[in-house]
Amino acid sequence: MIKVKNLSKKYGSNIALDDVSFSVKSGEIAGFLGPNGAGKTTTMNIITGYLSSTSGTVTIDGFDILEQPTEAKKRIGYLPEVPPLYPDMTVNEYLSFIYELKGATQNKEGHFKEICDLTGISSVRGRLIKNLSKGYRQRVGIAQTLVGNPPVLILDEPTVGLDPKQIIEVRSLIKKLGKKHTVILSSHILSEVQAICDRIIVLNNGKLVADSTSQSLSDKLTDGHSLIVKAVGKASDIQAALNSVKTVKRCEKLSEKDGEVEFSVTLSGVESARQDIFFAMAAKKLPIIEMKQREYSLEDIFMSLVDKK
Repeated sequence: MIKVKNLSKKYGSNIALDDVSFSVKSGEIAGFLGPNGAGKTTTMNIITGYLSSTSGTVTIDGFDILEQPTEAKKRIGYLPEVPPLYPDMTVNEYLSFIYELKGATQNKEGHFKEICDLTGISSVRGRLIKNLSKGYRQRVGIAQTLVGNPPVLILDEPTVGLDPKQIIEVRSLIKKLGKKHTVILSSHILSEVQAICDRIIVLNNGKLVADSTSQSLSDKLTDGHSLIVKAVGKASDIQAALNSVKTVKRCEKLSEKDGEVEFSVTLSGVESARQDIFFAMAAKKLPIIEMKQREYSLEDIFMSLVDKK
């Protein structure tokens, strides 16, 4: 549905994007991550046609965003970080304005009812936008992306400034939208991306540094050679037993509470590591409470990617 190929953007000698390529399939929710200045907003602005690229191409459902802008933009609903609302309009007036602007052809009343029911703004359709809460204004912003029923939604920081209840509600809404739309979601809240998105695309210094699922990135980071081992006994005895195993390269104490000690264990091989650790601990009469492969959080993955020089 979305294909970005060899995308670059330069501002004089400053390179904002450097040969970025990725694609997002129909019905997929892709999370867009990166530190400030990584090129996320620049990429989203190019995808939506608000900005031209120095080189490279973007196609939406087969239509080039620069060569066939009208057809490509018909297929896009865009929510910038600051929703483009007109505060002195009512919600109905604003949606009608967007409807005319997009040249939508659906039955207006039926279309608006469906959108407002989906985004939870049916009860405020007659109210002035300036009198709505931040949460409702954000919902109106999402509603305008759905006018004309575009297959692609680009959402830039859709939960910024919302309270915890509103964030949960908007996250749930985005997951519903992902069942019928292709979604690119930019967010600084890593747990949000992990909860909502099927795939994660990471930019750093204008370059694409990762494009995969959170689980795949975690597996790649550990290479399957890291375990969490929790056992009962003295920390020094447990560490000595772990270090006696040939495949253990390094072990690091993570926590100790009520006689239970947790270690992160890095391995040189995984073929018989679990059995070797079990027998080494049993020989020293150190009961293992838990042993599992270490899974890195999205925060760990993100930092490992953007800290690379």
